[in-house]
Amino acid sequence: MHIHSGSLYWPSTYFTAPIKSYKRLENYDAVIVGGGMSGALTAWALMNKGLKIAVLDKRQVATGSTSANTGLLQYSNDIMLHELIEQIGEKNAVDFYRLCLEAMEDLREVAERLPVNADFIRRSSIYYASDSADEDRLLKEYKTLRKFGFPCEYWDRKMLFSKTGIDRAGAIVTHGDAEVNPYIFVNGIFEEIQKLGAHIFEFTEVLDVQEHNERLQIKTSEGDFHANNVIFTTGYETLPVGKRIGADINRSYVIVTNPLDSPPWYGNALIWETKRPYLYMRTTEDGRIIVGGLDENTGYMPPNAERIMERGMELKEKLKNLFPDLNISIDYSYCATFGESLDNLPFIGEHPKKRGHYYLLGYGGNGTVYSMIGATMLADSLTGKKNPYAHIVALDRVLQSENDGRTVVQ
Repeated sequence: MHIHSGSLYWPSTYFTAPIKSYKRLENYDAVIVGGGMSGALTAWALMNKGLKIAVLDKRQVATGSTSANTGLLQYSNDIMLHELIEQIGEKNAVDFYRLCLEAMEDLREVAERLPVNADFIRRSSIYYASDSADEDRLLKEYKTLRKFGFPCEYWDRKMLFSKTGIDRAGAIVTHGDAEVNPYIFVNGIFEEIQKLGAHIFEFTEVLDVQEHNERLQIKTSEGDFHANNVIFTTGYETLPVGKRIGADINRSYVIVTNPLDSPPWYGNALIWETKRPYLYMRTTEDGRIIVGGLDENTGYMPPNAERIMERGMELKEKLKNLFPDLNISIDYSYCATFGESLDNLPFIGEHPKKRGHYYLLGYGGNGTVYSMIGATMLADSLTGKKNPYAHIVALDRVLQSENDGRTVVQ
């Protein structure tokens, strides 16, 4: 499956160090399948617990969806807190939002320990009403966030326009968010955990997993691995074992502009909107603007480059509509897949029917934050610690959506 197409920006910002060659162990505590953001953070968490791990990727690490990740890190989610409360109850919803806020700090700590600078920078986020009809909904969300102590403020139309030049009904401004270069971040994690003894095997495709003598036999294109546990962190790829249900795979478009001489808007904040699908944007350390959106309900890549160019021009026009004075051109444009679960939450935990089979599938616009939450939860699970929030994202949770029912990765 092709998960991105077009010209990617992040790989141009960093030259990767070569992965070492390893003699595989007779048995690992865990084999992680997938060398992207989720796999890297899971490996980091397990290595820091003293476990023996191997990471397998059918490509070079960080070259799947990680290289197309736009690197916006936020504690707010695609589903507003007050709507999530209606869906799963107040305690679970507020706990989940707090997990996301705590994950922001965990990601910062990881970034500070890396041997490279991944451009992890704290930012505020501006979440504006796409039209006046969304203003009441936005105000309700602001009051809910404030009620439960989440750091935010509300700007009315006058304040929003005076601060940013955006002429919309209002906006929630959340604090404690961040941006990152995901490509450097993931490669930096792999560089660091190799020093701690992690084994990384690129161009190694998993074909099957079987139980063998109370261990798991992971059959790959490069021979067999043995482990006590296997963890699938395959992102938006087709699962190598079993099948995914309870989620949709779609595609989105992104442009990266030329570098600008000065910051384009207030505080270089992360910006997104209430409309679905939504427009989102951020700046980069070298002064570019990244803009994404125009989601389409298919996971297949466009049949030709012209489609990516057309959608890129539409994104440019939407950016110019919001900030008419910007003088920009498009330096990079691409299309990439992304996943959305039916209830807007990730899938994290052990398969309910397969011992030792774990999953971290961070579907949604907040995938990196979900990956951090999942890495912590899986590290708890594999070291015998009960995580009090695991039920919220469990694979066998009951979906509260238009397709109510129990969902698992089968």
